[in-house]
Amino acid sequence: MKCTMAQTAEDTTAKTGAYIRPPSAFRNFISRDQGSAFLPESGRYHLYISYACPWACRCLSFLKLKGLEKAISFSSVKTKWERTKEGDSHMGWVFPNSDTEEPGAEPDPLNSVKTIRHLYELASANYSGKYTVPVVWDKKLHTIVSNESSEIIRMLNSEFNDVAENRNLDLYPHHLRTQIDEVNEWIYDKINNGVYRCGFATKQEPYDQVVDGLYEALGKCEEILFTQRYLCGSSLTEADICLFVTLIRFDEVYAVYFKCNKKLIREYPNLFNYTKDIFQIPGMSSTVKMDHIKKHYYGSHPSLNPYGIIPRGPNIDFSSPHDRERFSS
Repeated sequence: MKCTMAQTAEDTTAKTGAYIRPPSAFRNFISRDQGSAFLPESGRYHLYISYACPWACRCLSFLKLKGLEKAISFSSVKTKWERTKEGDSHMGWVFPNSDTEEPGAEPDPLNSVKTIRHLYELASANYSGKYTVPVVWDKKLHTIVSNESSEIIRMLNSEFNDVAENRNLDLYPHHLRTQIDEVNEWIYDKINNGVYRCGFATKQEPYDQVVDGLYEALGKCEEILFTQRYLCGSSLTEADICLFVTLIRFDEVYAVYFKCNKKLIREYPNLFNYTKDIFQIPGMSSTVKMDHIKKHYYGSHPSLNPYGIIPRGPNIDFSSPHDRERFSS
C-alpha cells in the first residue's frame, strides 16, 4: 500500500506557498512525581538523534550539559534520508548497517530496526504522523516516550537531577522562566522555524514576509547580546541552547540552502562571538558534527538540490577566540 503521509518538509507546504510545521505526536513526560508511568530511572531511556537535526541536537546538548551520559544512552542515525520501507515512497531517517559505515552513526542498539519509522511502528501500530527525531525510547515499556524536543529538554533539565553529574545546573530556573518563555516564543517563530519557512517557501510573498521577520529577530538578538553575555542575562539558559543550534548551522547551510543570505551570522559581531562562546562550553562541541549537518541538508531534499552537491565552504572555526568574557566581571 502506498504511503500517503508527508514525506519531507517540502510536503507540508500549504497552497499559499508557506511552510507549516506539523505538531509532535508523542507527548508523555518523564517525571519524579509519584504515580508517573515514566520515572527518571538511570539506564531506562535511550535518546535517538541525528547530528544534522537542530531539534535533536538541542536535546543532546542538554544531555551533555547536565552530565547524563551514564544515565541515558544515545545514538545517531545516518546523515541522508533513504527509503524506509519497500512498497512506498517515504524517505526518512535510517540506521547504518555497521559501526563503520558512517562515522558518528551506529545501528539501532535496542530493537535492531533499520529505520526511525520502524520505531514509531513498534510504539503504535496505528501511527500516521511524521517519523521525526529526536525520540526518547523507554527500554522498560518498549515504547516512545516523547518526540517533542521542547519538552524533552525540560525533562533532561529537571527530572534526572538525582543521577546527573551536573545536577546544580538549571537551564530553566524559576526566576527566569517567564523571560525564557517569552524569548523562546519569538526565537522559535522567527529564527528556529523561520529559516525552514524561508527554505521551503514555494512562493515569493510568503518568503519575503518570513525572511524580513528572520532578520528583524537576528537584529534584536544582536542588540541584546551587546549588553549582556546571554539572552536572558548573565547565565546560560534554555533559550541560548535553542538559539545556538540554528546559529551554528546558519552560515554553513541556511544562508545558501534556505536563501537566508541577506546577512551572515559572522557579520554580526555579538552573535558570532556568542555562537563561539557557547560552542566552547565543555560538551557542546561534541554535539556539532558539521559533516553530518551538510551531508543531510544538501543531500536529502532533491527538489532543492537535485544533484546533491555539498558546498566546500565556509568551514568556520568556532573554536577560535571570542570576546564574551568581557561580561564575566
